[in-house]
Amino acid sequence: MAEGKILLKPGTLWTSVKEQTEHALQCGALLSIPTEFEFIEQDNVRFLVRILSNLNRKKAAKEKQEKQSAKSSQEFNPFLPYEEDLFVADISDSHVCILNKFNVVDYHLLIITRGFEEQESLLTVEDFTAMWACLADFDGLAFYNSGKTAGASQRHKHLQLVPLPLAPSGPQIPIEALLTSAQFQNSILSGASATHSLFKSKGTVGKAYATSPKLPFLHAFAPLNSNWGQSPFTAAQATLEVYRTLRHAVGLDARQSAAYNLLATREWILIIPRSQEHFQSISVNSLGFAGALLVRNAAEMEILKAQGPMTILKNVAVS
Repeated sequence: MAEGKILLKPGTLWTSVKEQTEHALQCGALLSIPTEFEFIEQDNVRFLVRILSNLNRKKAAKEKQEKQSAKSSQEFNPFLPYEEDLFVADISDSHVCILNKFNVVDYHLLIITRGFEEQESLLTVEDFTAMWACLADFDGLAFYNSGKTAGASQRHKHLQLVPLPLAPSGPQIPIEALLTSAQFQNSILSGASATHSLFKSKGTVGKAYATSPKLPFLHAFAPLNSNWGQSPFTAAQATLEVYRTLRHAVGLDARQSAAYNLLATREWILIIPRSQEHFQSISVNSLGFAGALLVRNAAEMEILKAQGPMTILKNVAVS
């Protein structure tokens, strides 16, 4: 992407999201899936757990897609072309922003590549430029499910963005409380102690990664600079370097197609390698590692309560 070719006008995204959501609901393009929720606590994290009230809309749409794929002998791609009624904004030469058709969270956005790229491919400076262009005007949680094992439902490359807070009460992101006990793993942080507060270590951006002893699975995270949103190109270059550091830290750098979840806010970025998509019948994507899980029915809710949400995350991640 040529320097300076961001198409998204600053200060317009949030207004566009609200206006397009209203339009898409009125014309029937946006098929929100109703849920109920409750909080389940484990390991000092108050997990938000949603239970679906009605899956009929998504099931019917999936059956329609399968019929279309069978007729054309090609896998159906809902992003190429995307539905015009779901279009929110042009972000850049390489990315556009659309509404998530089957949203569980209000104002759930998809940041998709204009041309087809595999969902398991490495994130690029163009991906991070688009992410930061959106975060500049949309205080949210960005995330990426790298492949089906990580919870991706579409092969066409897309990041996702949901507004904060994730939960109606408590911390903005349930898991965030555990990130404040960061243990930086790079000797560049000189001193007697290797333990630092993530949010007090802005000077470490791009120099070190951290782990939390309170997360019982392989992961790595690092602080970001919230001011980067003012210059998405600069932010993207810096974030790309952090991303490479984190991938290396969890052993993913040599395996491009490896499954992992990536979460990012204006303040931090977190990566978790994946070993499997499901725990029993419960599917887990990036939002699960933010502390927001989704179950399809009462039976799955009982499984989650019996096992504990953190235990489920440990089982689908890499210990």
